Amino acid sequence: MTLERRKLKDKIINVWVKSMIVFIILIPVLIALSLVTRSWYVLGHSGLTELLFSSVWRPMAGEFGFLPFIISSVWVSFLGLLFTTPICLLTAIYLTQYQSKRLLGFMQPVIDIMAGIPSVIYGVWGILVIVPIVRYLALIFGIETSGFSILAGGLVVAVMLIPFILNILIEVFRTIPTDFFEASLSLGASKWHTIKNVLLRKSFPGIISAFGLGLSRSFGETIAVLMVVGNVVRIPDGIFDPGYPLPALIANTYGEMLSIPMFDSALMFAALLLLVVVVFFNILSRLAIIHFEKNL
Repeated sequence: MTLERRKLKDKIINVWVKSMIVFIILIPVLIALSLVTRSWYVLGHSGLTELLFSSVWRPMAGEFGFLPFIISSVWVSFLGLLFTTPICLLTAIYLTQYQSKRLLGFMQPVIDIMAGIPSVIYGVWGILVIVPIVRYLALIFGIETSGFSILAGGLVVAVMLIPFILNILIEVFRTIPTDFFEASLSLGASKWHTIKNVLLRKSFPGIISAFGLGLSRSFGETIAVLMVVGNVVRIPDGIFDPGYPLPALIANTYGEMLSIPMFDSALMFAALLLLVVVVFFNILSRLAIIHFEKNL
């Protein structure tokens, strides 16, 4: 191959790679622009403050208060992350630090299978198992409920987040050089002291990234949460009350409301809210990672 042909080939590859990078960057920008354009109708009709802070949801009367949906989404997402955090963190430590590579090699395909299970199956499992458990727990506290509640949604989301966050944590822990462990142990530190002060400290930015991505993902879980959360338009007073997260609202009503311009625009605004929340938490986790990396 002549020098000119090599230069031409390198130039073509360089242009192709740069074009793909620009294309990847443009995808979220184009999605955001299309959602803003489609949401403009309802924004002009009701105003941002009314849409975000009103709890009145009467679409046929032109009243679109998203506060019950926003609060339900926050409840379900943070409950899911709260339940899954200790499970994923302790399991990742146990698999990478206390068990043999054979067990870790066996568990990784199991984790991948969990990640590949369709969300509707998690939803059916939630109806069969989680909802009756929540109903029984509520009776212990003297609360009557059908079981379809914020708590049921949070538990299902927690189970769905486990393989996603656990895979990231395992990879993060495996990137820590063994020299750090050997140096700590040679100085007389116990294994748990080494894990607490070396492994967790050095991998803290990665841990934040894992749980930040998990929180962003939990906001977008749709079908499984829709099946167990109750789908009642009101602000929940507690975890045993039914809720109605934003993804469930879009999935439940979008197909039927395409012919109503105002309702269609309101649902596009709900999708825009989800996008803004996901971007916000990703930026927040990125800033936290940068901060802790500087202090390590």
